Amino acid sequence: MRNFIKQTFASVIGSLLGLIIFCGAGTTGFLLLLFALASSKNIGPEVKDKSVIVFDLAMNITDAAPSSGQVFQEALSGTSKERMSLRNVLDTIEKARKDQRIVGIYLDATRVSQSSSVVGFATLKEIRQALEEFRTSGKKIIAYGMEWGEREYYLSSIADTVVVNPLGAMEINGFSSQPMFLSGALQKYGVGVQVIRVGKFKGAVEPYVLNKLSDENRQQTQALLNDVWGEWRTAVGKSRKITPQKLQTVADSKAFLEANEAKQQGLIDKVAYQDQVVSDLRKLTNTAQEDKTFKQISISDYAQVVDKGTESQSKNKIAIVYAEGEIVDGTGEDGQVGGDRFAKIFNKIRQDKNVKAVVLRVNSPGGSATAAEVMQREIQLTREKIPVVVSMGDVAASGGYWIATDSNRIFAEPTTITGSIGVFGLLLNFQKLANDNGITWDAVKTGKYADNQTVARPKSPEELAVYQRTVNRIYNLFLNKVAQGRKLPQAKVAEIAQGRVWSGTAAKDIGLVDEIGGLDAAIEHAAGLANLGENWKLQEFPKGSSFGERFFGRTVEEAQTNLGINPSKQQNHPLTQELQKLQQEISVLQNLNDPLNIYARLPFNLKIE
Repeated sequence: MRNFIKQTFASVIGSLLGLIIFCGAGTTGFLLLLFALASSKNIGPEVKDKSVIVFDLAMNITDAAPSSGQVFQEALSGTSKERMSLRNVLDTIEKARKDQRIVGIYLDATRVSQSSSVVGFATLKEIRQALEEFRTSGKKIIAYGMEWGEREYYLSSIADTVVVNPLGAMEINGFSSQPMFLSGALQKYGVGVQVIRVGKFKGAVEPYVLNKLSDENRQQTQALLNDVWGEWRTAVGKSRKITPQKLQTVADSKAFLEANEAKQQGLIDKVAYQDQVVSDLRKLTNTAQEDKTFKQISISDYAQVVDKGTESQSKNKIAIVYAEGEIVDGTGEDGQVGGDRFAKIFNKIRQDKNVKAVVLRVNSPGGSATAAEVMQREIQLTREKIPVVVSMGDVAASGGYWIATDSNRIFAEPTTITGSIGVFGLLLNFQKLANDNGITWDAVKTGKYADNQTVARPKSPEELAVYQRTVNRIYNLFLNKVAQGRKLPQAKVAEIAQGRVWSGTAAKDIGLVDEIGGLDAAIEHAAGLANLGENWKLQEFPKGSSFGERFFGRTVEEAQTNLGINPSKQQNHPLTQELQKLQQEISVLQNLNDPLNIYARLPFNLKIE
């Protein structure tokens, strides 16, 4: 059997490579590509003088680079997509700012409606600031799109020139959150749900026990949306020289603006077709008349251009640890924060004498309380030797905040979702579902609580009391960690906890966050705490994929394109989006693997739309 599996796998790989060869430029071309791949370590793409960087806003931007396993799995499954890490995007924009060959950046928003990527506003804030610094250097930023939403416009409003297609439009109608509630379906199919929790704002369990938002959850969600919307209006208004009040009026009275109306309101600069934008870019880049398009290079290709002048030879390292995804017990998988795996990472960092400081980048809604505690202990031990600075991304809540408590300083963006200091347990039973289908259970036991982990029946009041004591104990542990780490009175922590969610701005006001700032600010602060000056370089954990792995994924994607395969063609259909929400809810349940069945997690389906 084992040989059969190996032979089958080899056959699949062989077929895949054959497909690439068949769909590409032929065997010779493919071998040449492999040769170029093998020798490309120190050779980057060509950059012509007076080039423009093309930044496709449909790109998926994550905190950490994809792992080798992710790249290979996506390549085989046909789901590979163009993406970059936030660190890579920021470094690339900064490199372009200093590069005399680069004269501008073209923000291409023509494919955003086809993309399934939803980049958070905290991430967009950091990219926006990098673009603003690029623009202040005297270089141009041009943005063009067909269907503009608030996310891409938030980023693109920094441009010198914002252009919309004559048939295009802009959606400026504010933000909303529309959680999905499953309690009715669970009841219909006979799935029982029992909840133990602490904190009146712990909305994580509401989709399974209610059919609408509780008053407390509605209150915190409204406050969060108000903060994010306020940041949007302030930033966009400053760039476009429009008051936040006027933007609110547009959202309340217009909501959806056609191209000419968007121009009249001052939201854009031009109404033009893409070929007209290309014509302007040709002038900017002094492109020869015989060339088909303007001199350009994609941001992902430009990221591979070797910038020897900025490569640090220092032995001093600042480690960046990306805690991105659900926090789960054990090692976890790609896209998850496995408590044991990340504990080993911090243990390894402590053994490296060249690592002088750590930046923990948290982009997680939380999850397993046990895993969070395992990680937090290792972070605490690391801080005893070297500084640890936290940079919060789009989400750093509940278990994501737990692991941030024992750090020297916490940075967050105004739109970061954080807090949610609370604990809950979710107990499912399938008694009615099973009984209705002729399935029953019986039990023999030697103790009153011997079968309390069963899904065959609801828990008794006495059993629920046992779980509640555990939840209370872990919640009090959480409060103590916050009080000690943030140097706050226990009473104040108890007041601002209760499972409530806060924006980064609000979190700073109440003492949960030290400074408003992004990943760069956190890195600079860590270097300062370690007295490194400019004598340091970055080392990222977990390890990202190599250029070869990313190239392999891209090659498979190109082969699919040649065959006319488009796996994501229907991904933006409204029904598909709702089904994806349901799938995400189910996947959250699948990730609940805490050995104590106790979780510190953000409300499951809190999404800003």
